[in-house]
Amino acid sequence: MKQKPDWQPTASRAALKSRAQQSSFVRGFFAQRGVLEVETPILGRCGVTEPNLESIFANSSAQGLEGGWLQTSPEYHMKRLLAAGAGSIYQISKVFRNGERGSRHNPEFSMLEWYRTGFDDIGLMSEVADLVCGWLDCPRPQITSYRQAMIDGAGIDPFVVTENDLRQRCRQWLEPEQLQGLSRDGCLDLLMSFAVEPSLGTETPVFINQYPASQASLARISSVDGFDIAHRFELYVNGLELCNGYWELTSADEQRARFEADNRLRKVDGKPEMEMDEAFLAAIEQGLPDCAGVALGLDRLLMLKTGTRDIADVLAFPLERA
Repeated sequence: MKQKPDWQPTASRAALKSRAQQSSFVRGFFAQRGVLEVETPILGRCGVTEPNLESIFANSSAQGLEGGWLQTSPEYHMKRLLAAGAGSIYQISKVFRNGERGSRHNPEFSMLEWYRTGFDDIGLMSEVADLVCGWLDCPRPQITSYRQAMIDGAGIDPFVVTENDLRQRCRQWLEPEQLQGLSRDGCLDLLMSFAVEPSLGTETPVFINQYPASQASLARISSVDGFDIAHRFELYVNGLELCNGYWELTSADEQRARFEADNRLRKVDGKPEMEMDEAFLAAIEQGLPDCAGVALGLDRLLMLKTGTRDIADVLAFPLERA
């Protein structure tokens, strides 16, 4: 089939129409629940410390302020609104992550992020199921722990496997010299990506929860069966990860410690350390209400709706045509 000229969109008109319908569905969903739509900056003063994410620097200059970062998520700004008393909120936002381009990734993509005051991770998982299953008209998700998913899909128990056995299991995808610089969580991520994820949610959607505490990011931690686990979840449909949610951490001291730990990992990996967002930390110190939050990829949700495995089919202009 002849390739379209570069000036033309990669998405069909049907896909563009489905995107418009999806936005309308999302806004109607939250209007019925009394959740406030908000808008926060795409260009912010700080990036993120997360070792596995790379922010895109924006060389802006205005009124003596230099630089800035395109946001990887509206999370920090939305939590500042929560701390200021906004209540339950949601946002449809463009977000940016450097170096991500493939059949499931584009450096610029659309994210739906929302926070529900008074919810924990279990309560929010139910609402995520309402939204996703309402749009896709699919069965409600099952729930499987991270530990059980790794045992079933990769044949290892992530909480007790030795470093040597874990690295031996990863040799199917990486050479020994490549594995040398990979952390324990890096090895687990590799197994999740290649051995577990492809079969997740192929029969019915599935939530994965109870991640290791070392993968908590901004989630609370508690003990289950003698192991520290994060109150974090992800939803998979047909092997595609749709969202990442947390029962949110509300301790400013713990949040600062995690940012510092992130920067230590970045330094070990040869990545630049990132400035911590002090405005965000000040908001948490002031008082973040008890809440749960989730970020959901709208482009991936649209991929499932339209039946494509290539994100370019639902984007008007991916990076190479932007």
